[in-house]
Amino acid sequence: MTYIDHGGGGAPEVLVPKTGPLPRPGRDEVLIRVLATGVNRPDVAQRKGDYPPPPGASPVIGLETAGEVVAVGPEAAPWKVGDRVCALTNGGAYAEYCVAPAAQCLPWPAGYDAIRAAALPETFFTVWANLFGHGRLAAGETVLIHGGTSGIGVTAIQLAKAFGARVIATAGSEEKCEACRRLGADAAVNYRTEDFVEAVKRDTGGKLADVVLDMVGAAYFGRNLRCLAMDGRLVLIAFLGGFEAERVDLRPIMTRRLTVTGSTMRPRSTAQKGAIAAELREKVWPLLEAGTVAPPIHQVFPLDQAAAAHALMESSTHIGKIMLKVAD
Repeated sequence: MTYIDHGGGGAPEVLVPKTGPLPRPGRDEVLIRVLATGVNRPDVAQRKGDYPPPPGASPVIGLETAGEVVAVGPEAAPWKVGDRVCALTNGGAYAEYCVAPAAQCLPWPAGYDAIRAAALPETFFTVWANLFGHGRLAAGETVLIHGGTSGIGVTAIQLAKAFGARVIATAGSEEKCEACRRLGADAAVNYRTEDFVEAVKRDTGGKLADVVLDMVGAAYFGRNLRCLAMDGRLVLIAFLGGFEAERVDLRPIMTRRLTVTGSTMRPRSTAQKGAIAAELREKVWPLLEAGTVAPPIHQVFPLDQAAAAHALMESSTHIGKIMLKVAD
């Protein structure tokens, strides 16, 4: 099969097509003929050498895919050859064939093609586990979502609105703020021209936010705490702005009984990811099939242009998902 190799890591240009053996599914895995694959920030980190795969996972980049099942392990029920699935993989999705644990697979939502189905797993698993799991976001609460036009952001905005929350999103331009509002955000803040803490105070009438979903990290840590209301929750999912916060006033954590939490998806067990998949199928897949929620696709590249896709991801000019088309 053809796959994308990243060699010893580095700039996007290290991503080149190579030929290697097909992977073999384990007892509880399926082998997928890949039709499309999503591009995500962890892929960029792995390419740079900052996010190594867990033990036993494929060294090939790629955490989400959609395609057709072509082989199944003896404990991979209920999937069978010919099923069309999208999957949260443990790696290996930048390739013509990829294995995935059966528990981490989901059917394509009705009416979806491979591109849209492949755009779902990484962001939907992440947002569901963090925003609604660790963050305990409930109907009637207010959530501040940073990076509103990222893959995570567009997913979080839509799901938060679908489940009855009020949404404030941040983005880096007026065009992106308008995109956030089109996706359902009640308010959008251009962080380049406005202090998002003051914007949250204004837009909530001083009540502040119940939950903050953040992928910036250290650069926003102190201000995120100031955005949170009593019993608020700060959920960290990445550290694009650094992971060592200095000179932060920690008093709001005590005086407002704040919770600071976060997680990564990749190290979780198959059983844990399978439980998230089951919840998504029950509670979110109906929203996708009804058109209430949908993954905005910014641009689709052929697999052999993975380098260009990564360059676009690092430019942060995209709105929504960047995808790789592997086959028809």
